[in-house]
Amino acid sequence: MLIAADKFKGSLTAVEVAERVTAGLRRGWSGAADLLRIDALPVADGGDGTVDAAVAAGFERREARVTGPLGTPVTAAYALRDGTAVVEMAEASGLRHLPDGVFAPLTATTYGSGELLRAALDAGARTIVFGVGGSATTDGGAGMLSALGARFLRGDGTPVAPGGGPLGELATADLSGLDPRLAATEVVLASDVDNPLTGPKGAAAVYGPQKGASEADVAALDAALATYVRVLERAVGPRAAEYAAAPGAGAAGGIGFGA
Repeated sequence: MLIAADKFKGSLTAVEVAERVTAGLRRGWSGAADLLRIDALPVADGGDGTVDAAVAAGFERREARVTGPLGTPVTAAYALRDGTAVVEMAEASGLRHLPDGVFAPLTATTYGSGELLRAALDAGARTIVFGVGGSATTDGGAGMLSALGARFLRGDGTPVAPGGGPLGELATADLSGLDPRLAATEVVLASDVDNPLTGPKGAAAVYGPQKGASEADVAALDAALATYVRVLERAVGPRAAEYAAAPGAGAAGGIGFGA
């Protein structure tokens, strides 16, 4: 028997689910234990628990101190094996890092996710499986890209503030400073949603309310993300708009688009 379980969010991790199902099966088959072989392989959907599933499959757990979604430091884990890293954005920028009842839909940042990707590069990863889900953010991955060397500026040349809301003030984007190692790195986006970045099925409209966004916040975030796309079109060409409409662009507050 193969137990391939995801987490029961809010109750048990994938590893704990597998342990308990295994224990129940052994108890039920107690009279024929010699006939029962159980393999447990925890799985994940890109969100919370993705690193833990990789570690259960034989990857090495690594940790880094990064910027959390509210700007305060957090300890985040990633997994590494033979030049391949599994990076989980929720480890750095997830809802789990918000105090109970505290949300920051307009200002939460993915900067720490970029720092975590950089840590994986520093450790020698040249293939990165980037799990996206469980985010506290709706910044389109702008924070992540900033941590990797991009610059997002207002009309007066000053950096835009962290979060999705301030992207409404974005005037120029400069991606020339992106970490050059990214050009030689394969990044695999691990997502279980197919939402575009903006619109009625976009990151703000569908997932913003889960992160504390009011109706007015959702409208502001969606407009800000649209501005973000327009500015990136000027920086990198029409592919920016193509990526914004692609399935999965709206994953984890739009970090799928940024990736």
